Amino acid sequence: MSIATPLPGPTLHELLARLSALHPKNIDLSLARMQRLLAQLDHPERKLPPVIHVAGTNGKGSTIAYLRAVLEAAGLRVHVYTSPWLVRINESVRLGRIGGGVLVGDDELRAALLHCERVNAGEAITRFEIETAAALYLFAQHAADVVLLETGLGGRLDATNVIETPAACVLTAIGMDHTEFLGESLTAIAGEKAGIIKRGVPVICAEQAPDAMAVIEAQARRMRAPLHAAGESWHVGAEHGRMVYQDERGLLDLVAPRLFGRHQFDNAGLAIATLRASQIFKLDHAAYEAGVARAEWPARMQRLTTGALVEQAPRDAEIWLDGGHNADGGRVIAAALGDLEERVSRQLVVIAGMMGNKDADAFLANFAGLTRHIIAVPIPERANAMPVDRLADAARRLGMRVETAPDVDAALRALTRLAYEVPPRILITGSLYLAGHVLAANGTAVN
Repeated sequence: MSIATPLPGPTLHELLARLSALHPKNIDLSLARMQRLLAQLDHPERKLPPVIHVAGTNGKGSTIAYLRAVLEAAGLRVHVYTSPWLVRINESVRLGRIGGGVLVGDDELRAALLHCERVNAGEAITRFEIETAAALYLFAQHAADVVLLETGLGGRLDATNVIETPAACVLTAIGMDHTEFLGESLTAIAGEKAGIIKRGVPVICAEQAPDAMAVIEAQARRMRAPLHAAGESWHVGAEHGRMVYQDERGLLDLVAPRLFGRHQFDNAGLAIATLRASQIFKLDHAAYEAGVARAEWPARMQRLTTGALVEQAPRDAEIWLDGGHNADGGRVIAAALGDLEERVSRQLVVIAGMMGNKDADAFLANFAGLTRHIIAVPIPERANAMPVDRLADAARRLGMRVETAPDVDAALRALTRLAYEVPPRILITGSLYLAGHVLAANGTAVN
């Protein structure tokens, strides 16, 4: 039976709930369970086109968006696996097509998950592991030219780290996050991320803090992997409103990224460096130009202009959404807001919701010089979300004026009762889970 054939049985939602019970821990980093299941599936990971594997703390999704946009602009079929999803799980699996990939349909994804469940035969496995196995299984069933594979957490023991010889290993900016799983120091976290580096495979990395860079360099030497580091092997910057990229092969003068924020120049540059260093495909200037111009990635300094939530906000307010949730993520968001303020000055209000394992003080500190008005909200349907009182206390410690609201809708409506000479600039941030809820409530499609 084709995996695209609708099957009787549980809905996709019911199936995911059932799979979650196979291993009670949400996160349990290990490759043993994944390797066992892939062997039982007849090793789909060995039947893939060239794979570009991406790890890091911030910028993974945006970098993959640029990689996909450039490759698709060149007419290539690109499979993509990313996480976490925002509104629906289908966002995690994109199947390559000529002219542009498509999100996997409910029936096809459900059939792949059911197949993996049957093969797994009740053995312990995390939901992310079985989702990853299903994605690799799907990719092996569909012809494509390249696979873009994003790690879920860390790298060394991440479920995606099962590709023996990828075409390239990419490391975005590494910072402090998920310390309960990856270690309490930047050196330890970098060691986990650098665990995706494979022997002889090109490593392309963003600009890093010195401690992280030292770990990456050591691992690249150990694996005899050519290292292409930002600021050394390649350079990217903004000149006269355009993006200029340069490496030993020459210079590319390109349109500025469509995605907003100066950090997006770095992410786009990392994608270009990856494609030029790996030399898998011969790409012309037009593909790079079109890819940088077209790349989209939701909930990363995304402007919301219409929708159910937007209608609740003060008239003519600017509403921006970003899923940033750690100190470095907050820093790049704050820099982007600073650029907006230079263009058009508006009073900034931050609506924030965070997960309980995040450092609210470090994240919110980035906005202390930009606003004194924070509205703390819960994250719906997340038992391990940070209580609003705890988030509010973090903002008060920074000298901010803090309110709480039961949800984003109520926070936006509360702002309509305030008097603004100029409609405010509103940032909704702190969590990708919150961002996903906002997109769903607003009716904003994620394609």
